[in-house]
Amino acid sequence: MIALVRIAECFENGKKYSEKEVNEIIKSKIAFSDIELIRREMFQYKMLGRLRDGSEYWAEPEWRKIYGEYLGKTNYFIEGLQGAGKSTLLQRLSEKYQDYEVFREGDYSPVELAWCAYVTEEQYAGVLSRYESLKNEIVKKTVDEGEHRVICYTQILTDVQGFHKDLEQYEIYNGNLNRETFEHIVLSRFQKWNETGQIFECSIFQNIIENQLLYLMMTDDEILDFYKRLKTVLSGKPFQIIYLDVDDIREGIEIIRRERSDDKGNELWFPLMMKYLEESPYGKKNSLCDMDGLVAHLERRKALEHRIMNEVFREESVILKAKNYNLDEI
Repeated sequence: MIALVRIAECFENGKKYSEKEVNEIIKSKIAFSDIELIRREMFQYKMLGRLRDGSEYWAEPEWRKIYGEYLGKTNYFIEGLQGAGKSTLLQRLSEKYQDYEVFREGDYSPVELAWCAYVTEEQYAGVLSRYESLKNEIVKKTVDEGEHRVICYTQILTDVQGFHKDLEQYEIYNGNLNRETFEHIVLSRFQKWNETGQIFECSIFQNIIENQLLYLMMTDDEILDFYKRLKTVLSGKPFQIIYLDVDDIREGIEIIRRERSDDKGNELWFPLMMKYLEESPYGKKNSLCDMDGLVAHLERRKALEHRIMNEVFREESVILKAKNYNLDEI
């Protein structure tokens, strides 16, 4: 049964396969001469569906749930520079692994706190007091973690003036915490995390490294040392980093600028990104402004992330060409 499950994992949900394609996949995964028998058993065990004439095959939508006990689940961390296509890959993986739990930026996450307020009980009571009209929405978007509560405040749509700006002060990023406190929170969350079957967006590199570079002003070697400690924390926990690599950073930014504009052509993402960069301590110190400043920053970040994967997470990392990859590479 385990051998059949390993073969079934090669079939993408929603994709149609010819009998020849099915046979080739089976041949690539098992040294057994009776390919027809294997194909027939996969159909009988409801791993594969097919037309009556055998001209078309597909992965049965529920097979992973049925045979979940045979699946050696892992966890996926999707990373890459802005505009690499992380959200698209996240969606594709969630469709392929429908029994996996998905965490997007801004969602409550067991490891990541971007776009969320991380507050004490006292601070939480203060927030509820200041925004009584939003109390129900705030409570719905809050997770109790004992000594702290996590408020997914960016998911609360409201016209209440100053609400989002006020809650932003409780994020662990953007220089709101000193280095020691920031690292302690990140490492302790990864330490407590012991799940499998989860997919994360921007949860192990992007938001952490942006804060370390731009606000904590850490050197590359200091950041590398932090990730060596994180690797120790993650010892024995199954995970894979899927990194979408952008060849031409400048061209990638131009594409994002066009894609993230409104119907009238007004840019939505680029001005915010530039403000974030220019107002950071690192941006001010190095006079990073306009497109050249952003490209320089992202080039440094990309080089650092490659170094971390090469020196710390070599066995756990897969690097794919951004927007030009095959899910079978994962």
